[in-house]
Amino acid sequence: MQFTTVSNPGEVRQILALQVQNLAAALTPDLMREQGFLTVRHDPDVLQRMNLAAPSVIAKEGEQVVGYALVMPRAFAPDVPILQPMFDMLEQLSWRGQPLREQSRWFVMGQVCIAADYRGRGVFDGLYEAMRSVCRERYDFTVTEVAERNTRSMRAHERVGFKTMHSYTEALTGEAWRVIALDF
Repeated sequence: MQFTTVSNPGEVRQILALQVQNLAAALTPDLMREQGFLTVRHDPDVLQRMNLAAPSVIAKEGEQVVGYALVMPRAFAPDVPILQPMFDMLEQLSWRGQPLREQSRWFVMGQVCIAADYRGRGVFDGLYEAMRSVCRERYDFTVTEVAERNTRSMRAHERVGFKTMHSYTEALTGEAWRVIALDF
């Protein structure tokens, strides 16, 4: 298994294919509860541009992408409209006693996903270890949000060191979320 950064459009296509397989809309409630799920489908062009600006971390078995952790610089907020409310909320939050809007050395971890056959094999931890290594010169920390009902994802994020910085319930859907951060 190799942990590296995205280096070509073929890897972006493989990320998108893995993403589609793991979107909540494609999974049964039992699979979502047991295996976790994704909530955002990224536009191929936006994902390609994100990777040109700050390459995401991937896990590869041979030439096959089997896991990814997306690096989403904050400048891409307008390009992913479904995430705009999260970005707006982040502007109001603080981390380590300082408002996020006054800090420049952080990014949103745009999504993490592991292929079903590779779960429970250290890929998640390896992705974040690689992300820390790749990103620590440019960034001090990353922020993301996880649906509280996505217990597998929440436990995995806590295991690698993410700390809760904020919790909220989405007014329209009633979905409970945790905003979490990982220091590099």
